[in-house]
Amino acid sequence: MPDKASKPKVLIADDERVIADTLVMILNQSGFEARAVYSGEKAVELATVFKPDMMISDVIMADLNGIDAAIRIRALLPSVKILLFSGQAATADLLEKARAEGYEFEILAKPVHPQDLLSKLRS
Repeated sequence: MPDKASKPKVLIADDERVIADTLVMILNQSGFEARAVYSGEKAVELATVFKPDMMISDVIMADLNGIDAAIRIRALLPSVKILLFSGQAATADLLEKARAEGYEFEILAKPVHPQDLLSKLRS
């Protein structure tokens, strides 16, 4: 078993706790060190201390949406890989706004199949 230091760290942000917690369980069983938070603000807070290699975030969250959280985290950790996912149409407008500001993020549609997610993280 590899030591903790060699596992890629993944931060998961989703205000639907069952989704965030399920992703953490799947990733931890698949060789990652994953932690969940349930808001965009908490994602930014945890990123400063956890220093993830990757972040997976829902786009539509109540306090700070996933795109704005991703922009803040990328400013703190420029090499972090960011995957966004959403089940809502409003996401397209938020993505366009981010693109206009020079940010490019990969987005997956909910529900995300665990194998698809793992292949994205490993690529």
